[in-house]
Amino acid sequence: MAMTWNKKEREQKKRQEKKKKEERKQERKNNAVKGKSLDDMMAYLDENGNLTSEPPDPRKREAVKLEDINISVPKQKAPDPDELLRKGVVTLFNHQKGFGFIKDLETKESLFVHTSATKDVLHENNRVIFEMEKGPKGLTAVNVRLDK
Repeated sequence: MAMTWNKKEREQKKRQEKKKKEERKQERKNNAVKGKSLDDMMAYLDENGNLTSEPPDPRKREAVKLEDINISVPKQKAPDPDELLRKGVVTLFNHQKGFGFIKDLETKESLFVHTSATKDVLHENNRVIFEMEKGPKGLTAVNVRLDK
C-alpha cells in the first residue's frame, strides 16, 4: 500500500507531538514537588494580615476571652425622643401637589415632607418641629407640626 505525501507528513507530526507530550510528562515527573512535608506547605498570617511561611512567635500571643468575642451587631440603645425632634423652616410647600421641603436648622439639609406627615397646614417660612425618617428616596420629615 502506497502512502501519499500528506499521510506521511500527518503521521510524522503525530509522532512528534506524541514525543513532545511524553517529554513534558517526564519533565513534570522530574520537577514534581510531591512528598513535601506539612511544614513546607503551611502558610501563616502575621500581625498585619500578610501571608508568611514562618510561624508566629508564641511570646507575642494575646489571650482572648470567649466573652469578648462579638459575633453579631451589638444591640443599640433606643434613641432619646428629644434627640429625634428637630427644628426647621419650610422652604417650599405646594398645596396642590401636597408636598414640600423643610430645611433642618441644625444640619442645614433639605428634607422632603408630604401633607400626610403634617398635623398643621404648612406655608413657606413657617418654623416647624419634626422627626426624621428614612424614606425610599432619602430622609423625609414626619410628625411635622408648627413650632409655637
